[in-house]
Amino acid sequence: MREIGSDNLKAMLIAIAGRIADSRERLNRLDAALGDGDHGASISAAFEKTVAELARLPDPKPSEIWLTTARCLMNGMGGASGALFGTLFLKGVAPIQGKERLVKADFDELWAAGLAGVKARGKAEIGDKTMVDALQPAVLAFAANDNIAAAWPAAAEAASNGAESTRELIARQGRAKYLGERGIGHQDPGATTIALMFEALDSYWREMTNGKT
Repeated sequence: MREIGSDNLKAMLIAIAGRIADSRERLNRLDAALGDGDHGASISAAFEKTVAELARLPDPKPSEIWLTTARCLMNGMGGASGALFGTLFLKGVAPIQGKERLVKADFDELWAAGLAGVKARGKAEIGDKTMVDALQPAVLAFAANDNIAAAWPAAAEAASNGAESTRELIARQGRAKYLGERGIGHQDPGATTIALMFEALDSYWREMTNGKT
């Protein structure tokens, strides 16, 4: 499949919600080492709300789906995390405005816009021990593959490696920066969430192309 319509796009977000719900306690534990320990609970609840809100939309366009997700993440999580994860989706709305179906180039644009928005809002770069350490490699890996079927696994692998790399970093942004060297050895929960998102999207794509969805 070279084009993705609204039904598939909603299903992709449902897949993300399920993966994050399954990882809720893991994310809470990661956050407990670097923050207040509720990241898993808050983002899982926000994506649960997203799924419920998407089910209420009558025949939505892709941009409406992406905007609804942004709003649910911002309002459902609150704080810095809600703003950053919400921005990831919010900035991806403009590139797909008015489109009925999305192709590979559309995803390239929406992910690039989301990444730029997150970096600008969080003032974070690679190596700061934030979600950017997983998001930027994933976005670049996705864009580097012309074939969308190859882009999802490449992005998922890059995001996973990026998340794992945060274990050895000293945080320079967010609450974790106050831990200094005590944060070394702990994986960033935001970066881990990004990895889970792309893993879910890769799994969904594999199942879809194998005729299982």
